[in-house]
Amino acid sequence: MQNMLTIISNVFRGTASKNGAQTVSEGARAVVSTRSYADFTPQATFDIKKCDLHRLDQGPPLKAVLTREQGLKYYRTMQTMRRMELKADQLYKQKIIRGFCHLYDGQEACAVGIEGGITPDDHLITAYRAHGYTFTRGVAVKEILAELTGRRGGIAKGKGGSMHMYTKNFYGGNGIVGAQVPLGAGLALACQYQGNNQVCVTLYGDGAANQGQVFESFNMAALWKLPCIFICENNQYGMGTSVERASASTEYYKRGDYIPGIRVDGMDVLCVREATQFAADHCRSGKGPILMELQTYRYHGHSMSDPGVSYRTRDEIQEVRSKSDPISLLKDRLISNNMASVEELKVIDVEIRKEIEDAAQFATSDPEPPLDELCDHIFSSEAPIEVRGTNPWMKLKSRS
Repeated sequence: MQNMLTIISNVFRGTASKNGAQTVSEGARAVVSTRSYADFTPQATFDIKKCDLHRLDQGPPLKAVLTREQGLKYYRTMQTMRRMELKADQLYKQKIIRGFCHLYDGQEACAVGIEGGITPDDHLITAYRAHGYTFTRGVAVKEILAELTGRRGGIAKGKGGSMHMYTKNFYGGNGIVGAQVPLGAGLALACQYQGNNQVCVTLYGDGAANQGQVFESFNMAALWKLPCIFICENNQYGMGTSVERASASTEYYKRGDYIPGIRVDGMDVLCVREATQFAADHCRSGKGPILMELQTYRYHGHSMSDPGVSYRTRDEIQEVRSKSDPISLLKDRLISNNMASVEELKVIDVEIRKEIEDAAQFATSDPEPPLDELCDHIFSSEAPIEVRGTNPWMKLKSRS
């Protein structure tokens, strides 16, 4: 355990104070409104951590340019994801959300950084810890929370739940460990076949990294030079098992063997963005797949049935929060480089809290889907298709 903490502290960078709940006064709003945009630094360049490389002569840049507009966008997105997951935690404990639910708080820099390094036309598929990616792919918070509560206004009409959310160029949300990886290779094959210069980001966790189908996908992608970015989100634990206890080699970025790999500080949104851009350029140039390992950390347990403190200490979690929190790191950069004010970020925080509360209200008041919609969208057809229910006498219809 101490060895793991040493690895985390060596990889994660930056110091940040804990970003707790804050309120904003009308006076603070006035301070923000009286400052013109000319008062802020429009752009700054930051040193970022060097990535470890495998089968590459050159890696991502060691400096990253961040505009004020990008910084505020990343901050708002990560804070929204954090607050959304905390609200999901609350609704689950109130037994409003039921079933499987895997929260993403702590790993926000991964999703936001990846999205910053690709385009909306590129494709993305992930595992069951999918709420954050559903949001970064363009789905509204209220549709995500409504899906979690099984309501008609959810992104999958209340029938998918936590692990099965989809939108344009986003393919879930997959409940079977590692099963999304060959699907991602297939999506990359489609990109290659269509010649559209798009890539597919295929995500999996350290717990799925030992699955045989992952290595089969590596082999096929390398043989056919598919434009696939395989990304292992290494949050240090596969369910309740630390990576050292589960894997003979914890250098996941080297697991592709003949596929080039990079290991990235997954708690720094700029590191992730630059590495993803590098990986996307690699794929688009026709060089084939590339493997990324994002070293990150989840604050909650594996799922809502896991308290998360039986296999790690509260002190360990607090240490990562205090030293490496991705939101605090970005916030400190913005403030210390005069790219934003404390008051301005407080206003954003208040706006986000209101958005989350409004979304939660929608998710708890929207009606549940009626029984006659149960089988809708199973088949794609112009005319409804009859579907047998739980017994031969129950007849339902699938409408597309």
